[in-house]
Amino acid sequence: MKISTKGRYALRMLIDLALHEREGYVSLKDISERQGISKKYLEQIVPMLNRSGILRTNRGNHGGYMLAKAPEELTVAEVLRATEGDLAPVACLETGAITCPRAAQCPTLFIWEGLDRVVSNYLDSITLRDILEQTLPDSGDLYCI
Repeated sequence: MKISTKGRYALRMLIDLALHEREGYVSLKDISERQGISKKYLEQIVPMLNRSGILRTNRGNHGGYMLAKAPEELTVAEVLRATEGDLAPVACLETGAITCPRAAQCPTLFIWEGLDRVVSNYLDSITLRDILEQTLPDSGDLYCI
């Protein structure tokens, strides 16, 4: 499994939104400038995140984007599934895949099932809040007056 640029940039975009959640709706231009990601590329990622219920959008003069969930409720797995699709390590384990006719005799199936379980459990256990706490020194002292 290799995470694409879309998955990595989506995560960076959402971390940026979490960092600036007190500002309300944030423009793609601001995210683009802070993250060093082209605005056009972010525009390709936004529809995926909207369809998945991860983003809230507001059009108009004070428009922009904000998280649809609190950072502690949004997992890395949810973001990657929205941008990458299924995270299964092999095609036969993908959601909706036709059961492989060799599954009953496959000597390696247990390996792929185990890997899928470990990766899913790990990515499902990390939230945007965890990332913020890991990357920001003394994040408990962040507040607005």
